[in-house]
Amino acid sequence: MIARRQLLMTGAATGFSLLAGRAVGADSYPQRPIKIIVAGLAGVPFDLLARAIADKLSTSLNQTCLIEDRPGAAGNLGAEAVVRSAPDGHTLLISLSTTFTVNPSLYNKLPFDPNADFRFLTLGASGANYLVVHQSIPVNSVAEFVAYAKKQPISYAHGGPGTPGHLCMEYFGLLAGFKAVPVAYRGNTQLTTDLVSGQIKFGFVGAGVIQHIHTGRLKGLAVSSRERSLLVPDLPTIAEFGYPDFEFLAYFPMAVRSGTPEAVVALLENEIRNALKSPDMQAQFRPLDMRIVASTGAEATSRLQSDAALWAKVVKATGMHVG
Repeated sequence: MIARRQLLMTGAATGFSLLAGRAVGADSYPQRPIKIIVAGLAGVPFDLLARAIADKLSTSLNQTCLIEDRPGAAGNLGAEAVVRSAPDGHTLLISLSTTFTVNPSLYNKLPFDPNADFRFLTLGASGANYLVVHQSIPVNSVAEFVAYAKKQPISYAHGGPGTPGHLCMEYFGLLAGFKAVPVAYRGNTQLTTDLVSGQIKFGFVGAGVIQHIHTGRLKGLAVSSRERSLLVPDLPTIAEFGYPDFEFLAYFPMAVRSGTPEAVVALLENEIRNALKSPDMQAQFRPLDMRIVASTGAEATSRLQSDAALWAKVVKATGMHVG
């Protein structure tokens, strides 16, 4: 009886010690600078979003918040870096949602498991893509574009395998019944230059082409989101042309490693969502055609899993593959 009582007391003391340790850990977080790994190039929309969030976290958490850009392999390199970090909340990830929704189907093997290795904090913001053609092409609507693409092979530009421009055209071609030959670029800068000059005539491109739509250097045919663009409100959505199932939004989720203490996850989710909801954040990113989402972590997880199921079907049907 005495031995049993001693065992129970020892177990209780151990439990209280663990709980106290967790509480102290949560209260003392962060203990060192926080690093946000951006799974993309410096200057891309979600890199700019990460830097704005970092500024606000540095103030609200009273700790330096640093940015590290890790581009490559459609976001896989940045995600892998976070998976290899300690699960203590001091290393965060921001990437395109396609890292988690498309790459599992596009690549034979990934250095991470989107469902097992990450805790999602929020869908920070979203951005659409624009279907554009060079001004020399005699099409002025989505219907005319589809008819043109069905009559003859077309080549289109995209920023690399698995990037939004690649996915948009392949998905749209699947729904509309045309085939297009992808021409990969390393990012959108040279791609946009070649579109404007006419070296390549077609593409789905991000908000960087809006200025060229306004000046007439490129014909804007449609936007990939279900809602019209705030910056080009006269431009219709693809869904408006009889493709109700078509929608493409690039979300910018933020995540930490699985195993991060729940209290730290909850604190980060709250602080990041508060940062995103601030009026100055909304004002800063509206001119970039980005919509602040600021979802909960649970909402982010649900959306990403739903999108992953859709893209598994699209990748299989289109035959897209990276290796």
